[in-house]
Amino acid sequence: MPPELHTARARFIYIAGPCTPRGGGMFKVADYLIQSQAPLQGSQHAQLRPLETRGAGPAVWSLVVLASALLHLLRGRLSGRLAGVHVNMAERLSLGRKGMLILACRALGLPVVLHLHAAQLPPFYRALPRPLQALTRRVFGLADCCVVLGEASRRFVTQELGVAPGRVRVLINGVPEPRAPRRRPGPVQRVLFVGNLSERKGVPELLAALARPGWDAQHTRVCLAGGGPVEAYRRQAAALGLSAWVHFEGWADQARVDALMAQADVLVLPSHDEGLPLVILEALSHGVAVLCTPVGEIPGALRDGEEALFVAPGDVPALAAQLQRLLADAALRARLERQGRALYEAQFSIRRFFEAVGHLHQEVFGVCAAPMVLGPVAARPAALPTAPAPLVRGF
Repeated sequence: MPPELHTARARFIYIAGPCTPRGGGMFKVADYLIQSQAPLQGSQHAQLRPLETRGAGPAVWSLVVLASALLHLLRGRLSGRLAGVHVNMAERLSLGRKGMLILACRALGLPVVLHLHAAQLPPFYRALPRPLQALTRRVFGLADCCVVLGEASRRFVTQELGVAPGRVRVLINGVPEPRAPRRRPGPVQRVLFVGNLSERKGVPELLAALARPGWDAQHTRVCLAGGGPVEAYRRQAAALGLSAWVHFEGWADQARVDALMAQADVLVLPSHDEGLPLVILEALSHGVAVLCTPVGEIPGALRDGEEALFVAPGDVPALAAQLQRLLADAALRARLERQGRALYEAQFSIRRFFEAVGHLHQEVFGVCAAPMVLGPVAARPAALPTAPAPLVRGF
């Protein structure tokens, strides 16, 4: 059978969620999985396909996109080739859209994996009226398997949403190997923040920490990469006298973040709540030292002083002191870089993540995608012994 004809008749699995980079971590998780699958070679494997449920337009437009997604489910079910649906879910409107999608899957007799990414779902759920709480529990109860990022999420799903413990799996995300070569250390130290610029991510505290005394502004550069009210934060930084050494990149795609990460000495993420941010895993993959808050699933995955340095959320003096300490202490930074990279290889590689998802799909859907053939993972030094890479403009 010609390969193109076989592909047209092969079974497939939908990865449902946002399918544009503006979808943040949920998009990246799905995109990393889809990028990591091998071309179909035989009937024993399925193809991972994206299923857009939100779109890039206003919220009202998402209803049209959702209707289209439901139509795709129906067509896939009637064709007999749709093996199952892997639904990536967050809170707020994502909960409503994905809930409708899961209800449709069950009505069509399609198996479902619900993959919860939302750090904010517990407080959001608790604030819902009781009828909507009951509906939320019903949606989670319909999934064949519920995937969570760690033990805190597992407790919430089992104890508050009533999902049977045997149907809940902890599955830690993974990220690909870096593509951009790491720069050699230089006289200017570079601090990187990646994420949506917001209070939840701790951006006001980060700017306040950078405005405290003790900084060597001549030999330090800070880059904040992400969307949100960029101009408002740029004005705030200017009012604090930071414009000469603090740069706002704006929203950055995967390739740009990879390039920025390759230039960084430290990743800082002073969030007030998180799940397990992909940007931290990406920093570990690059061998970049991480300074973050021990919120969400982070303290279950990283150890303070071993693979990352922790600071309490909202503590501006401590954030400034810890960041200055990390920049000044080359031995501490080197240890975090080395041990963070080792942890990435052991737990957070895209190979490990793809295989774990594949085992789950095989169990729930009866079929899974084939992984792309990868060579052995080699340890990557914190700084490559080659000529320095050109500096990324603005960082």
